Parts: sequence; structure tokens; C-alpha cells
Amino acid sequence: MARAGVTAERLTRAAADLADEIGFHNVTVSALARGFGVKPAALYAHVKDAQDLRVRVALLALGELAERAARALAGRAGKEALVAFANAYRSYAKEHPGRYAAAQIELDWETAVTSAAGRHSDMTRAILRGYDLPEPDQTDAVRMLHSTFHGYVSLETAGGFRHTPRAADASWARTLDALDAVLRNWPPA
Repeated sequence: MARAGVTAERLTRAAADLADEIGFHNVTVSALARGFGVKPAALYAHVKDAQDLRVRVALLALGELAERAARALAGRAGKEALVAFANAYRSYAKEHPGRYAAAQIELDWETAVTSAAGRHSDMTRAILRGYDLPEPDQTDAVRMLHSTFHGYVSLETAGGFRHTPRAADASWARTLDALDAVLRNWPPA
């Protein structure tokens, strides 16, 4: 029997909060059940299995990140849009490390196309319209931007930049300057 007040949405949000606290890969149905004061079996009335729970957290994170990025992009174009999008991405990853990790999991095709993942690509392509890149260059630029953002925030949150006195914020700003310069001067095929 389902416990009163426990819903799939509450479980997903609690799992996302737990992921931010202990790491996405450490979230288990058992740990989540302890937080709700129930036996793990009680949660299966709301989620199919641990993988279903992981996917739900990923979808939540993708949606939250898309909303944050959309708000940051509103009314901006060109480099200003690039910087706003990048900063939204970076701040989300730093504030919600577990959710951010969840957003990186591979989703099956059907789930991916109905998720907010497509909004991320659409927003990146909207930024790139200001740089007038045709296909397939635009696809290459989308991949370059996402790879750069993900790589930077992954290294930063793992402590990879603590070995040097230069502030990570300063390097981030220069990275965004460099990305803007590359996009404005995209090499011909």
C-alpha cells in the first residue's frame, strides 16, 4: 500500500536533493526510503526501480537547467547570450552537483526526445544564430560549446583548478572570450 504523502514527484525531488548532498551515484532506493521513514519496497508503488528513479532525477535536472538557461538568455544576443547561457550552466552545476551529474546520464532515445534535452540544444542553436554558422558547422559548434562547458565545470567542481593561484573565474571569463572569438572567426571547412 502506498504511504500517504509519498508520490513519484516527491520521491524524485527528494532523490535530487539527496544527490546534491551525497552524489548522484550514491543515491539508492534504500537511502531514499530511510529519508521517508519507510521500507524500500514501499517506494516501488511510485517508481519502477532504481533506474526509473535515476531517469526521473535526470529529467528533473534537465528541466531545471533549461528553465535557468532560458531566463538567462531572455533578451540577449551574441556574446552576451553566450556568456549568460554559460554562466547559467556553470552556476547550476556548482549549486546542484548531484542534479548536474544526473543530467549527464544517457537516456534512451524516446525519453531523450521528450525531455528538456532538446531545449538545451535549441537554446545553443539560438545563440549561434548570432554567429551566422551554417550546418554542419552549427552542429560542430553546439558540441564544442557543450563539451567546453561540461569539461570546465567538471574539472572545477572536482577541484582540478585549485593547484594554481589564478582564480577559476578569471580563466572562465577568458574561456568565454576565446569561445566568442572562435565562433566569430569559424574556420572554413
